[in-house]
Amino acid sequence: MENYNQTSTDLILLGLFPPSKIGLFFFILVVLIFLMALFGNLSIMLLIFLDTRLHTPMYFLLSQLSIIELNHISTIVPKMVSNFLFGNKSISFIGCGVQSFFFLTLGGAEALLLTSMAYVRYIAICFPRHYSSSMSKRVCVLMIIGSWIMGFVNSCAHTTYAFHVRYCQSRAINHFFCDVPAMLTLACMDTWVYEYTEFMSTILFLMLPFIGIACSYGRVVLAVYHMHSAEGRKKVSSTCSTHLTVVTFYYVPLFYTYLHPRSLRSPTKDEVLAVFYTILTPMLNPIIYSLRNREVMGP
Repeated sequence: MENYNQTSTDLILLGLFPPSKIGLFFFILVVLIFLMALFGNLSIMLLIFLDTRLHTPMYFLLSQLSIIELNHISTIVPKMVSNFLFGNKSISFIGCGVQSFFFLTLGGAEALLLTSMAYVRYIAICFPRHYSSSMSKRVCVLMIIGSWIMGFVNSCAHTTYAFHVRYCQSRAINHFFCDVPAMLTLACMDTWVYEYTEFMSTILFLMLPFIGIACSYGRVVLAVYHMHSAEGRKKVSSTCSTHLTVVTFYYVPLFYTYLHPRSLRSPTKDEVLAVFYTILTPMLNPIIYSLRNREVMGP
């Protein structure tokens, strides 16, 4: 058992990598995934900026998604790498709060941005004649700003609460980043207020957006069913399945984590599921979008 200095105000991130050859293997794997995510998202952003064919509302939102993914994984992985390389698992209380703040802001913005992307596809397929007027650049900018503002407000609420909690002597967080629910397991007080806040955030940033996405694609499926062109059906199915794949990778682990009863949750399961939406999704999204879209792959 590792002995941590309990008199320090720093927190301890127990981390994802055990001190063994298996831990070293996972460390190298995560570093490679991080580099792939950086390259993939930067490439998507650059390609959309340079290729005038991609100057459309959907690809404008996709470029924003890449910005979020790039920052999302950069909020988590560099600290993990630093802790493993230097054998120091501590993080300052302020640093932990900053990491939580950016993680929650980016996570909330991403959930709402994915909903906006589903709405854009719904308008493009179900109301093609009104697409240009409904999906103007101004509307896209407002959707993006709204996603960031709501993610910011939600993050402020969670982070502020975490900063005002009285913590016990133990400072070891059983996670690889400063996830607020994991931090609050160290609290020396009743956290029912936060549990209520977490429930409301789950409704606003997971349940309602997911219902919106499901309704949008329900209408899209009906529209595709009534299409007479086989080529049109194939193209729409391909582009929509791309977005649904991304939504599934992002939402399913979050649903399982935050809708699962707290008494039935375990730190190990939470860490494994967190790997999907903090590390794997930022790497997979550029691959999924580039492989499944002819516009991105080029002629």
